[in-house]
Formats: sequence, structure tokens, C-alpha cells
Amino acid sequence: MLAPVTSPEAIAQYFSQETQKGRAGQQTLADLFGAADTLASANQLRLAAELYRNWIAFNMSDPLAHMAYFNLAVLLRRLDDFPGAINALAECARLKPEFHQARINLGRVFEDAGHIPRALEQWNQAVAGLSGVSAETQKLKLLALQQSGRVLEAAERFEAAENLLKQAIDLRPDLPESAQHWIALRQRQCKWPVLSPSEYVTRRQLLDAMSPISLALHADDPLFQLGRACRYNRNLVGRPAPVAAAASPEATARQPNKRLRIGYVSSDLREHAVGFALVEVFELHDRSAFEIFAYSLGADRPADATQARFKAAVDHWSDVSSQDDDHVAQEIAEDGIDILVDLNGYTKNARAGIFARRPAPVIVNWCGYPGTMGSAYHHYLIADAHIVPPGSEIFYSEKVLRLACNQPLDRKRRIDHGALTRAEEGLPEDTFVFCCLNGMQKITPEVFALWLRILQDTPGSVLWLLSGGADVDERLRQLARADGVDGERLLFAQKRPNALHLARMSLADLFLDTFPYGAHSTAADALTAGVPVLTRPGRSFASRFCASVVRAAGLDDFICETVDDYVRKAVTIASDPRIIRHYRHKLAAHRDKSVLRDMNATARRLEELYLDMQAARDADALPVPELVNLDAYYEIGAALDAEQACFADDASYFAAWQTKLVEWNRHTPLSPDSRLWRRP
Repeated sequence: MLAPVTSPEAIAQYFSQETQKGRAGQQTLADLFGAADTLASANQLRLAAELYRNWIAFNMSDPLAHMAYFNLAVLLRRLDDFPGAINALAECARLKPEFHQARINLGRVFEDAGHIPRALEQWNQAVAGLSGVSAETQKLKLLALQQSGRVLEAAERFEAAENLLKQAIDLRPDLPESAQHWIALRQRQCKWPVLSPSEYVTRRQLLDAMSPISLALHADDPLFQLGRACRYNRNLVGRPAPVAAAASPEATARQPNKRLRIGYVSSDLREHAVGFALVEVFELHDRSAFEIFAYSLGADRPADATQARFKAAVDHWSDVSSQDDDHVAQEIAEDGIDILVDLNGYTKNARAGIFARRPAPVIVNWCGYPGTMGSAYHHYLIADAHIVPPGSEIFYSEKVLRLACNQPLDRKRRIDHGALTRAEEGLPEDTFVFCCLNGMQKITPEVFALWLRILQDTPGSVLWLLSGGADVDERLRQLARADGVDGERLLFAQKRPNALHLARMSLADLFLDTFPYGAHSTAADALTAGVPVLTRPGRSFASRFCASVVRAAGLDDFICETVDDYVRKAVTIASDPRIIRHYRHKLAAHRDKSVLRDMNATARRLEELYLDMQAARDADALPVPELVNLDAYYEIGAALDAEQACFADDASYFAAWQTKLVEWNRHTPLSPDSRLWRRP
């Protein structure tokens, strides 16, 4: 180490002397690593890379020369020199074919450079060459399989991605990452049963690997979901230390007569369901009373009109996508944020580790994720009285606060009506069109069976779904045929620009919701387009969301109590054209007066909630998330899931849970909690 390497003169002198050592053969590989690290620490990456090139040129016969190439590639990748990094890693792999980490890294550089086939080629070669049974060999093979699966999933080559991830699961069934993605892929492809064990992996191992989102798609059990969220959070994030600035009393002290500082953290402040939902709320914030900060976890999108509106609507916009959790948390703390709002939860590109560092005194879970975080640091969950009715607070670790309707929307969003016709979308002109334009992952075998019952009882009708790709579409058609329904009555909507997608929704007659994970923003979109939405709420957040949106639009008649009621109403509506005309007219007449579209009231109520949170903070009365017994709740939920327990009503649901808790307590005594186990 050379402490004086700070001035340009000292750097130049140090580089010169280390270069001479390399040329004279007086520099070991370890010395080279140390010298390059010294230059890199002084932010001299190019000089550090040149030091490696110099050493390689004069020491190419060294048996460890491949490691110099490897480290050179790391530096060149940091400098965005893709060709240089590729050439260095290729030479590393040539010199030492059994050093498979070179091919794994080479694949990643090819991926970053946009050459996906070349990336997959490198990872495939690594997998083929890793035939040993050592821990290191297994680790590298697993990494190569996971990288390939991830890239293929992003490219929507789902079948290929699923096959590779299955190999990774069989290799290490005790590690959840591969299985988590594999399960999500099977859900997206409507491959049932989703949890498909093998001789290498048990059903319970697969269940344990489920992400909270996948579990919400799988089971309508909010206590199980709470236990899963808590365990997932603990395994994903752990217990990082709070950032220094946030830990000091001076940083968290509220400054009088200052605007309340609200920080929003999200990867989706763009043309995305969350972005479309929130942009007008941001624009309606009272900037005289609230200072709005946005921390964007997603890549900057200069051509994205929605993101441009977000940037104009906030006081401070910060692109933190390239920063690690510590740096993002530190920036938030130094900004003096009073209330930090998590708009991602456990969705794609979420960064729960930022919140785990407690960069703000108040942390809120809202809008981006339909459920509880099960964390020790999310104080509040914002919902509404229909998603979380009184008495259901026990399903959430956060304190529940409520809006009139938890689904905001953008009333300025462009809808490209034009001269859109059914024929242009491949729909029959003179028949009843049921639709469900939710993602395919929300379709379960139980829901699909109900849809087939509806089609059987409404001859001539069709069901219009959002395409999951040719293979998935054909899979559903085959399932329909096996149940006696003509597969050609299933029609599939291809991808369209968002403005056109919104417009084409109006071509349908009735939207059929999914459960246990129902429509969220898609329900609001359908209602905006004038299409009534038929739904059946369950117990969990995700299963009750759609009913909240439907009620806010003034269509309480379309909320069903049972699955039989759901089928009966769908058939009745399709059998009498006057019914759908009546409700479409009602939607149009009351559209702009509905709770669903009152964004001014939503923004004002949201700000009232922020002020209430701040008052609780000032009074030292912030809620403390209760995490007592959640491991037991998770295990009991898993046991009920394994039994495939079904509950006709809330009474039977809670009775089953109480029975399991009593059994658990006999073996391992439980501490009292505020949920179901309240015995002293």
C-alpha cells in the first residue's frame, strides 16, 4: 500500500516504478494485485489496467498469467470496455480451460454488451465442463445454470429457462433462488400443478422457496402470507446496521416550520402499472406543505413521458439505480426525509435492504405491493376499508391506515380510441366477449375451471385473454378441449402500445377477475374503458383488491360472495344484453364522479395520513411491528397448504388455525400475540 498516492505526481511516480518492476520480472502476481488495487483505490482504473497489460506482456510464461487476464477483465468491465474485457477473459479461458469462472464472467460481459446468444454459449460451455462433484464445481455449475435461466426468462424463452432452472434445483434443492424463479415461470406458463416435486426436491422445499408474490398467487391465506413475508425478509435482508446519519438524534429531529419531507422509493416511476397509478397523485401534492423526493431504482428513461411527468412533479429526483443499498440509505438520511414510502415491496427490482437500514424515522408500505412486508422497519401499511376490513388488521405486521380507495389512477392517461373494431383484434362482432387481461400467472386451475363452466353455459360466447405466448395459449386451448369446450373459443390478445391496449378493452363485454390474486390496475383500466368487472373477494390483500376497485366505481352488484355466485352472475349477464347495456351506461354516467377517479380527494387524504404519521413520531408513538410467533404461523400455514385445506367461510378458517395453534403450543409453548394466540 502507498498512502501518498493522492497527487498526480505521486500517482505517476508509483505507476512508473511498478511498471518497471513488472518489466524486470521483479513483481510477483501478489505484488501486481496489490499495486493495481492501490491505483484503483486512487480512482486510477485505466492505470491499474495498464499495469496488468504491462505485467502480462513481460511475464506471459508465468503459470498464473490467466489470473492477471481475469483481473484485467474486471477492471476493463468497470471502464465499460466490453471488447477489452471479452478478449481478456477469452485469453484467460484459453490459458486455463479448467478455470470455469472465466467463462461465467465472459458470459456476463457478453450479456452486458447485448450479445445474449454468446452469453448463453459461454455458460453452456461452463456447465458442460463442470463434471466434478466438489463444492466449488457445484457452486460454479449452479451459477452458470442460474445465469442462463435468468437471461432466458428475461427474453421470454420460458420453457428453456424452466428446464435450466430445474437442473439447478436438482443440483442444490436446499437453495431457494433457483426454485423461486422456476415456480414463477411455471405460474406464468399455467403449468399445473405449479409445485411439482421430483426425486431430488420435495413439495415442501418448493413451497419454502416461493416468493411472497408467488405465494399470494397460490394461496388465499393471509396468516400464512404474513409468516412467509417475515421469513422471506429475514432471509433476504437480515439485520444490516442503520445508516450513521439516520441513527443520530439530530438527523431525525423534526425541524419546525419546514415542509414535511416525503421520500418515495421505486423502480417503477415510469410507463409501468405503478407509474400510471401514481403520477397524477404526485402532481396533486401540496408542494407548499410537502417537499417531495423521488429515489428511482430503475434505469433513467429520457423518452418516457410518464417519467418526465414524475420528474416535473417532485422537488428532487435522484437516480440511485447504480448505487448499493448503503449509499442509497445514506443519501436518504442526509436528505432528512421524514416519511419514506416503499413503492416496491417484494416486487421485481425491489431493494428492501434500503429500508432495513432505517434511513428515515417513518417507513410506509404502499401501492406497489399487495400485502404485508413482515419486516421490523415498515411502520405503516396504507390500504382501504374493503381490502383490509375492520378486524383483518391481524394479517399485517404494519399498522393499517386507510384511503377511500387504495387504487389511484391517472385521469390524464392517453387512450387511443381511433376507429378500433373487434375485427382488428380478432374478436367476433356479434357474440358476448368475456375477457381477462390479467397476466397469465394469475390464472389458477380452479379459476380456469370456472371459466370453462361459464363458456359451457353461454353457447357462442368467447373468452379473450392476454397472450402468454404460443405455447401457453395452446396449453390452455388443449385444457379447454379436454373439458369439452372448443379451444377456438379462447382468443388471445397480443401486446399493444399502452394507449391502444386501454382502448381495446372497451371491445369486451364483461371482465372476469381471477383469484386468489385478482386484478389491480387492470381492473381500474377496464372500468375506465367502460367494461364491468366481475370479482369474488377472498381474505388476503391481493384477493380483495379488485373488489375494492369495483366498489369504488359504483358496481357493488358485481362483487360475488361464492364461486357459484360468480358463475351464475356471469351466465345471467351474458344471457341478457340489457343487463350489460345498463351497467355500461351507469359506468359512463358516473365515471368522473366515482370514488375511483377522485384523485384530488386521494391526494388530500394521503397527505392527512402523512401528517398523522408525523404527529405519532412527534409524540414518540410510532407503531412497533409485531413479529411474535410468525415462524409458527408460517409452519402452520405450510401444514394447512400441504393438507390442501379449503375453508367455506371465515369461521372454518379461524377454527382450523386455532386447532393447529393449540397442537403447536402443546409441543412448543407460544408467547401471547395480538393475532390468534392471546392466551397468557
